[in-house]
Amino acid sequence: MGPAPAGEHLRRTAGMPEVMEPALEGTVQEGKKISKRKYAVAETPAESLLQPVKLSREELYKEPTNEELNRLRETEILFHSSLLRLQVEELLKEIRLSEKKKCRIDVFLREVNQRIKKVPLIPETELIDQSWLPAGVRVPLHQVPYAVKGSFCFLPPAQVTVVGSYLLGTCTRPNINVDMALTMPREILQDKDLLNQRYFRKRALYLAHLAHHLAQDPLFGSVCFSYTNGCHLKPSLLLRPHGKDEHLVTVRLHPCPPSDFFRPCRLLPTKNNVRSAWYQGQSHPGDGKSEPPTPHYNTWVLQDTALESHMQLLSTVLSSAQGLKDGVTLLKVWLRQRELDKGLGGFNGFLISMLVAFLVSTRKIHTTMSGYQVLRSTLQFLATTDLTVNGISLCLSSAPSLPALADFHQAFPVVFLDPSGRLNLCADVTASTYHQVQHEARLSMVLLDSRADDAFQLLLMTPKSMVRSFDHIVHLRPLSRLQAACHQLKLCPELQDSGGDYVSAVLGPLTTLLKQGLGTRLQLLAHSRPSVPEWNISQDPPKHKDCGALTLGLLLQPEGLTSVLELGPEADQPEAADFRQFWGSRSELRRFQDGAIREAVVWEAASLYQKRLIPHQVVTHLLALHADIPDSCVHYVGGFLDALIQGPKETSSTGEEALTVAVRCYDDLSRLLWGLEGLPLTVSAVQGAHPALRYTEVFPPTPVRPAYSFHEHLRERALLLPRPNKPCPAYVEPMTVVCHLEGSGQWPQDAEAVQRVRAAFQLRLAELLAQQHGLQCRATATHTDVLKDGFVFRIRVAYQREPQILKEVQSPEGMISLRDTPASLRLERDTKQLPLLTSALHGLQQQHPAFSVVARLAKRWVRSQLLGEGLTDECLDLVTAALFLHPEPFTPPSSPQVGFLRFLSLISTFDWKNNPLIINLNNELTEEQVEIHSGFLEARTRLPVMVLITPQDRKGSVWTQNGPSAQILQRLVILAAEALLILEKQLMDPQGPGDIRTVFRPHLDIYDVLIRLSPRHIPRHRQGVDCPAASFCRGLLREQGPSSLMPVLGYDPPQLYLAQLREAFGDLALFFYDQHGGEVIGVLWKPTSFQPQPFKASSTKGRMVVSQGEELVMVPNVEAILEDFAVLGEGLVQAVEARSERWSV
Repeated sequence: MGPAPAGEHLRRTAGMPEVMEPALEGTVQEGKKISKRKYAVAETPAESLLQPVKLSREELYKEPTNEELNRLRETEILFHSSLLRLQVEELLKEIRLSEKKKCRIDVFLREVNQRIKKVPLIPETELIDQSWLPAGVRVPLHQVPYAVKGSFCFLPPAQVTVVGSYLLGTCTRPNINVDMALTMPREILQDKDLLNQRYFRKRALYLAHLAHHLAQDPLFGSVCFSYTNGCHLKPSLLLRPHGKDEHLVTVRLHPCPPSDFFRPCRLLPTKNNVRSAWYQGQSHPGDGKSEPPTPHYNTWVLQDTALESHMQLLSTVLSSAQGLKDGVTLLKVWLRQRELDKGLGGFNGFLISMLVAFLVSTRKIHTTMSGYQVLRSTLQFLATTDLTVNGISLCLSSAPSLPALADFHQAFPVVFLDPSGRLNLCADVTASTYHQVQHEARLSMVLLDSRADDAFQLLLMTPKSMVRSFDHIVHLRPLSRLQAACHQLKLCPELQDSGGDYVSAVLGPLTTLLKQGLGTRLQLLAHSRPSVPEWNISQDPPKHKDCGALTLGLLLQPEGLTSVLELGPEADQPEAADFRQFWGSRSELRRFQDGAIREAVVWEAASLYQKRLIPHQVVTHLLALHADIPDSCVHYVGGFLDALIQGPKETSSTGEEALTVAVRCYDDLSRLLWGLEGLPLTVSAVQGAHPALRYTEVFPPTPVRPAYSFHEHLRERALLLPRPNKPCPAYVEPMTVVCHLEGSGQWPQDAEAVQRVRAAFQLRLAELLAQQHGLQCRATATHTDVLKDGFVFRIRVAYQREPQILKEVQSPEGMISLRDTPASLRLERDTKQLPLLTSALHGLQQQHPAFSVVARLAKRWVRSQLLGEGLTDECLDLVTAALFLHPEPFTPPSSPQVGFLRFLSLISTFDWKNNPLIINLNNELTEEQVEIHSGFLEARTRLPVMVLITPQDRKGSVWTQNGPSAQILQRLVILAAEALLILEKQLMDPQGPGDIRTVFRPHLDIYDVLIRLSPRHIPRHRQGVDCPAASFCRGLLREQGPSSLMPVLGYDPPQLYLAQLREAFGDLALFFYDQHGGEVIGVLWKPTSFQPQPFKASSTKGRMVVSQGEELVMVPNVEAILEDFAVLGEGLVQAVEARSERWSV
């Protein structure tokens, strides 16, 4: 007898040690293990916890060796800590190529070289005569227009050279690429091949002939085409070995001309090499107009001529010191984790290597530096140098024939010249991409300067996907629509320059347009670089429109985000015409309070939810007006998740306004309490202690006005009771307020006497509030409920010395000692720590407006997974606060969407076993993290499984003492990892996210028993994840107005039923429920409950007696228990479903 393995992670016995087990072992994302903030490990508590190494006395006081002293000195000079040095060395060891694999790659490269030299010749033919190409090979280039002068013949390359990071020793695993430059013989090329894509056509035909012959060779398992760094005019041929070495290496073949073949003066950024008449298909030249320059086209030719010279430069610089190679390798990892190195215009490994060479030449990096110092110096340079304004150059010559930097700035957004002074290495890098690199470098420098223990992990091991880095995402699809945008924006010269690549041509003007329109709302705008495709040699190259969608990321500025007004110039100013032209029909003249008449744009937004989405209105309006891109082609991802915390009839708000009304009402009540006359002691402090008063209540309280027809009226006590024949009335939860009274020597010193005095104060408080302010009050011994403006507040009188009195324990000898007791800890938490936490989080909300919605979404998700019982409001609020107070390596979230994604990431990747989560509220924690961590490790076995450290709670983790258990936390970690993958995929889908509520629906297949509840008696039925189309009336009047009767408080039948189930059957099963409108209670049997127990007459509850051999033993009577479930919930329970396949009797 016993449960089957399903749901085993939740079925562990309650008495087991509360330690985490590996939560995401083996999870793979894009072929790589997910990098975690802190890695989770798990075995038994003693084995898995990080323990200090025990050394003998001789080992402790042993003199250090010379080698150890030298290493310590090096660490002090070259790294800021020994830990960082170890982490860097381990990372470099992990991503470097082993000598064994290098030997295998070298053998393959020699074989490739021999095969290339044996490819047969082709006699000379016209470029447009391509009949010699075999049927199984297509030219890897869009030949538009097709007609072009010139001839082509194939000769084996004059020289085959390995270039790039492989020879330099800076290539990184897992994807090893080796670049080979094939120098085409001079006989193939002609001086005029620069014109009208002739060189690029010959280059493509050269590759096509190579591909045909190499594809027939059994040495190669894969032969296909790709684009060099995403450039559509420069295909390359990819070769991979056959058999077991298929994934060992990818060899990329790049045909190039002899370095001195083309005259450099014809490739300056001011020159034209693509004639307009040819490109536009005109039979005769134009009307004498000057030809537009083709700087990008010229640069792509120059790049091919400079392959070997760049290789020689980097080899000279990097071979001088291992630290430089290590630094370049670390920088490549840094770029890869931020998705900055891929596609056309990416800030790739070659660029970062050349930048290191520049910094060496300017003596900002020295050859004696370590890899970490090279990384730091390069990031410092990127963070403080704007190459869009002041370009840099590796060229030492000042010859007058060389173009000036100003010429390059006029042609390119980012300028970094190579040693020749003619080639801009950053020609393809857009201003947006470089500003993103700068932004990331600034964040990284702040992180490194903080000297945080986890700086290495956050800097180099944490992936920063676009959807998790930016507040809002914009997908433009289909890409073919950008072709019309080019014509609307008059970008024909740019199209001519880019060889018809309208995506690249429109990218710069489009991002500039949106930056200008978003203005102060925007901190950073980034764009995706479409992934570089690979295609079979028998296929035509992919068209520009087949590269997916263009995705823009908006990092928003919270300060200007909620403004509904774009203020323009005064009507009589010359700039007014430009403002009207930019904003079109949205611009209008307005008179302001100071008498000025100005141009202005006003956006329609009433609630904070709508104001957060004003960028959506801006983007769609400007794209339609200036780029001819209609709304149907713009998929804006920014507010999809907000629907989960909207009320059933509040689709235009996420509840911030309702929370503000509740807080304002609390402030009014506080003033009334401060001003009360007639209390024996004056009020010393009034503090809120409810989630609504820190803006984190999932569904905000609203003013209630109960309908008498739904209730029985007890006139003598001015109370309402629910009628049995009516649906359950609306759920009204009182908001807790703690009222501290001043100290006095008249307070008794006995705990019971203090409670009686407090009860008297509660009665007096109700009496005075009713007399002086006409408020409806109801007093009890522990609290006073006050009805004000439709809200109910629960006031608890507190005496500051009462926790200390409860700690007093008298020994038999009469000695009094202080000792923490459950009662004292509970009272201190409720009257001191909870109000302080509420106050601190209220302040955090004022600093970060997105905190409220992110915290509410986080709680909504946890509870929708039926795990709300184990994780308190305060626990989840603090985890969310950590995202805003310690956002590294990101910026604090400015939108609910990105905040919720980071919450899921934090839950699923943090090492809860070996690290406490530190939440430094108000920056009050000044001690070093090392001290906190060492104290945590010493006390680990006594601490809960999830440890949260705050300035007011540095050791005990008071908010997680009662949960979650190790099994619940493990389940949460697994669910968060799954939800994160699904949600990121949905949000990054250009076709739309589909059903965004998928990740909020619970998995019910793991439960042994499901108890179905009747919606009639679920007061919060409309708060369900899938809001019901129709529900029951809950006895509230729609008309606003004062109510003289106290509503029914805290009446939630499912929660009351759940409490009864746990009391009666808590030793046999675990119960799970979503308090926000859940219709199902999930039940999991505890494994220990199915183990036969010795017969005892005192413990027969829920069990039956059976004979086992010669003994009488007790086992659970499952049928009777299920019947009891239904009997206990009579009227509330619709059905009890037993999943018999999940357990056996």
